[in-house]
Order: sequence, then structure tokens, then C-alpha cells
Amino acid sequence: MNILFFLRPKNEVAYLYNDYSLRQTLEKMEYYKYSAIPIIDKKGCYVGTLTEGDLLRYIKDTLQLDLQKAEHIPLREVPRRWYNDPVNVNCDMEDLLMTSMNQNFVPVIDDDQTFIGIITRRDIIQYFYNLYTKCSEDAKK
Repeated sequence: MNILFFLRPKNEVAYLYNDYSLRQTLEKMEYYKYSAIPIIDKKGCYVGTLTEGDLLRYIKDTLQLDLQKAEHIPLREVPRRWYNDPVNVNCDMEDLLMTSMNQNFVPVIDDDQTFIGIITRRDIIQYFYNLYTKCSEDAKK
């Protein structure tokens, strides 16, 4: 099974550019109701993942929340505690499964490190559940 079967392509996924302002970031995460979101650079390369917790810690430690100030703070200044490991588009199912064990989604990159989309842990679990169910039904026959 090729992992492209699960891929939610970049044009169907919300993401942030690393030069977005803190305000743009907050507004985009609120709009999409994401608790974690991929970050890419202007070349399209995957940079990391930002979580709500990263934002809350940054705001608590550095700001008395002022949306006017937030317009001038680039996202790249917000420290992140977690890095969602990406997988290469040509990886096998075992690598995808192992990577998804500790992440809600897995960023997918090509050979040039360009972000091409995500695969959600839910989609992976659903695939293996369906496979298990089919094998169980076949075993009963």
C-alpha cells in the first residue's frame, strides 16, 4: 500500500508560513479550529509544527496579550516544544505507522523537503481497523 492513498494534499490542508505574524497565526488556527498546524517556509519546505500550547507559553512568557503587538511578531520567534517528524512520500506503511504513534498527523514531504500534505492518525487507524475487520471475516469463512 502506498502512503499517497492517505495523503491530504497541501491545497486541502491549512498551514502557516514561518514569516506569518503571531496575529495571523492566532486567527488562522482559530478559523480552522486546529490545535496543531504545520509550518512551511516560502520555498514550501516543512519547518515544523506549531501547537496551541506553544502559543500559550509564548504569550504568557513574553506578552501581555495585545493584538496590535502581535501583528509585528513573526511566527519563527515562537519556540516550539514538539516537532512532528515528517515522512518522505516514498516511505513504507511501517514507517508511516511508527511515525504516527506520537503525532496527531504526519507531514509528508518530497525528496526536496517540500511539504506536500499530511496524513492524519485517524486515517491510518481507520485503514488498519478495516484491514483487521476484513482479516477477521476471512478467518471465519
